[in-house]
Amino acid sequence: MDKNLHVVLMAGGVGTRFWPYSRNGKPKQFLDVLGTGKTLLQSTYERYLPICLPENIWIVTHEEHAPIVQEQLSITSTDQILTEPMRKNTAPCIVYAANKIYLRDPDAIMIVSPSDHLILSEKEFLHTIQKAVDQAKSQDKLITLGIKPTRPETGYGYIQFLEGKSNLKKVKTFTEKPAIALAKTFLESGDFVWNSGVFVWGVKAILNAFQRYLPELAEAFEEIRPQLFTSDERAVVTQIYAQTKSISIDYGVMEKADNVYVSLGNFTWSDLGSWESLHEASVRDDHNNVVSGEALVYETRNSVIKGEADRLIVVQGLNGYLVGVFDNVVIVCEKDKEDLFRRYVNDLRAKSNGTNYL
Repeated sequence: MDKNLHVVLMAGGVGTRFWPYSRNGKPKQFLDVLGTGKTLLQSTYERYLPICLPENIWIVTHEEHAPIVQEQLSITSTDQILTEPMRKNTAPCIVYAANKIYLRDPDAIMIVSPSDHLILSEKEFLHTIQKAVDQAKSQDKLITLGIKPTRPETGYGYIQFLEGKSNLKKVKTFTEKPAIALAKTFLESGDFVWNSGVFVWGVKAILNAFQRYLPELAEAFEEIRPQLFTSDERAVVTQIYAQTKSISIDYGVMEKADNVYVSLGNFTWSDLGSWESLHEASVRDDHNNVVSGEALVYETRNSVIKGEADRLIVVQGLNGYLVGVFDNVVIVCEKDKEDLFRRYVNDLRAKSNGTNYL
């Protein structure tokens, strides 16, 4: 096993589009969303164990969720759990992890992965990512994994690549969540793939990229390197997070850099970002329904019915709905209206007692 390989699992999101199952106190990465007996975080962690030493797997999460990470994973050292004092998107958490890893291993290769995605055909996935790891050892490439699209999906980002003989392709453009007409064009062209959000690079390569494209953020973390792995780490990281802007790694670095490549994968993948994507990824009955918990379902199709063991849900005459009972919230709505879930959450934040339901 490659002792220079490190994996960073990003586990800091709140899963707004998965409300009310995903809550502030326990977001979707800490839930057994697919009914497998394992949370999404546990499944992601175990996915990398065949290629990465357990002591080289790092988890970045909001500080309030650190105890849940420790409870769900067999972490050998609390140094492996990087706690964020506030959510500032993916660029700050990645540069934070990169600086800690650099102190441990200046020759490290980093895999950066969301903790809440579904990946089937794990053998093919590991084969794809191992090839990317081998390419990243030159410390001069920023690599992202691209998934061959199977439909004109409007909820994913797309990567356009330049043709070449290798499985590793030079990236030409990034496009975020296109309209359906454009997504159909992408699918037909053959030179676009879905952006999986999984990255592979040498730690030196990504730190150099931060220096070039996000210099203020890079320099702030360089200054506090001596305090990392000490009792001062939390205080200095909190100070930096309070001063830095919220920015994604895609916008801050990947869309600007000229050494970005995509490694093409052909495994089943979903970001499980919404009730619609959960419906697509789950086992469905003869009427295309996903049903869990105690439920009686009549004349209903294309729906998600999710309840609790001690509460019976009776559903009749629905098509394309989410019907759910989650603690103190009962919800009945069209499952594919992703933007509405953000509206529900925002409306609750404005209510005097709304946080009780978040």
